[in-house]
Amino acid sequence: MHKDIAIVGAGAAGLMTAIAAGRVVESRGSGARIVLLDGAKKVGVKILVAGGGRCNVTHHEIDEKQYAGTSRNTIRKVLRRFGVADTVAFFEELGVTLKREPTGKLFPTTDKAQTVLGALLSEAERLGIELVHPWRVGSVERDGEGFVLRRQDAEESLRADRLVLCVGGKALPRSGSDGGGYTLARTLGHSITDHIFPALVPMTTGPESTWITELSGVSCRAGVEVRAGTGKRLARFENDLLCTHFGLSGPAPMDASRYLTAARLEEPGASLHVSWLIGEDFEGVDAALQGLGQRTPLSYLRENLPERLARALCEHAGIDPATAGSQLGRDARRRLAHALVGTPVDIAGDRGFTYAEVTAGGIPLGEIDPATMASRVCENLWLAGEVLDVDGRIGGFNFQWAWASGWIAGQSVARHVTSAP
Repeated sequence: MHKDIAIVGAGAAGLMTAIAAGRVVESRGSGARIVLLDGAKKVGVKILVAGGGRCNVTHHEIDEKQYAGTSRNTIRKVLRRFGVADTVAFFEELGVTLKREPTGKLFPTTDKAQTVLGALLSEAERLGIELVHPWRVGSVERDGEGFVLRRQDAEESLRADRLVLCVGGKALPRSGSDGGGYTLARTLGHSITDHIFPALVPMTTGPESTWITELSGVSCRAGVEVRAGTGKRLARFENDLLCTHFGLSGPAPMDASRYLTAARLEEPGASLHVSWLIGEDFEGVDAALQGLGQRTPLSYLRENLPERLARALCEHAGIDPATAGSQLGRDARRRLAHALVGTPVDIAGDRGFTYAEVTAGGIPLGEIDPATMASRVCENLWLAGEVLDVDGRIGGFNFQWAWASGWIAGQSVARHVTSAP
């Protein structure tokens, strides 16, 4: 096969790249041939499983502060080129209306991820994009100004004049993202960050925090904080938390997970702390406990926390939850107050890429031009999506990065092809 544009990876970024490129080709009547390759038997798996099968398409309010990566300035430039309003309008044009939930997340009104994937695939088909799968790229090499892609485990190859890598990272490997895309990028001259690790991933607790695993199924809103060995706050997230049989899950711990891992790569003493009473500080809680009189700590805590959790926190602090507040000694009272606003949690690790929603690390952003997503190190190459060193918070932020980077890359590569002599 010989194509004008080859896009590797048919996830969110790859589909958006293909559609954006196809629309430019269509508007210019150039007839450029675009192929979209994917190694999976079923494309769009991450779209289908996102948001519990509903697909959290984006968030109503997004800026670069909600992301980690090589350069927030570069992230800002990309997100401003194709923002939330552009995403909403794009999907409405495809017949997918979005609704905003109290959390700020935007979902399709159908509450079905298949609505999103189906609309993307239909538009790609309408534009004449050739979707070929399973066709896993095993290797890539330069051929003059173009590229030769060779299929893994088969005697097939494809030549493309322009190439876009939307190959993902390592999160959710059953979707096809197993890190193989990094090898392709390296072959073409790109570097990869020193560390590649799971982000937005549930965390496992160690032996000092087995009491949390005994609360499996209990959930609440909490503040989850990552601290350096010096005690300095590195990151804090306030959202839902779920105690599980293995440790901690839910939006707040998962948002914090990448920051704890990153901190421990630099400093083993970094730690995780949970504030079970959002908005309260030690002094305020200590004063409230002093004023209980004949009320018990359990009755006080049940006003804001599930009873199982309230009892466990008292016992963790070495207090009988049925003790009258007036009978609490100073040391016991202060232990409980400290536990309520900043329980240190023994985090042994995380559940790995199999359960991670996104990858931290990747191709440094300094190696792409944010105005076009074109590679700065390899001519006629573009990159978009999770393969780059960008990861956002839970709640649609990573999809927004995929839509924005894919839109810019697709438009740029198609304009490059259609303007070529």
